[in-house]
Amino acid sequence: MGKLSTIQTGIAGEYFVAAELTRRGLVASLTLRNTRGIDILASNVDATKSVGIQVKTKCGNKPDWILNKKAEIDVAENLFYVFVLFEELDTPQYYIVPRATVANFCRESHKAWLAAPGKAGNQHKDTDMRKFQDPKGVYRDRWDLLGLT
Repeated sequence: MGKLSTIQTGIAGEYFVAAELTRRGLVASLTLRNTRGIDILASNVDATKSVGIQVKTKCGNKPDWILNKKAEIDVAENLFYVFVLFEELDTPQYYIVPRATVANFCRESHKAWLAAPGKAGNQHKDTDMRKFQDPKGVYRDRWDLLGLT
């Protein structure tokens, strides 16, 4: 993939996720940019089940994404992250993760990072940055977790 700005990468990720949901027979509606925490509303065809999706996209080859401290807040069970990984011109990789799982992962991994010694044995300084990662691919293509089919 050619060099995209962060904004272009994010927009592309949202459209790819919406297209993938539609390809799977679901209804996907992109929200307006001012809808905090939800980029896509998705439902089954008869609208009896729906979920909110926040899309996080990056270019690279490692399934890890930078988030902020707000990711530690678990707000509802019908909210999900879809993490998108663009590798070159290949089809994107999708990682579908319940929001509560992301919140727990960020909380625990940040706590462990703070407790571990940094370079030269110094203590890490706290930051609002968090990271989610799925190196074993546990959540890759787990569209079933949305509970819409």
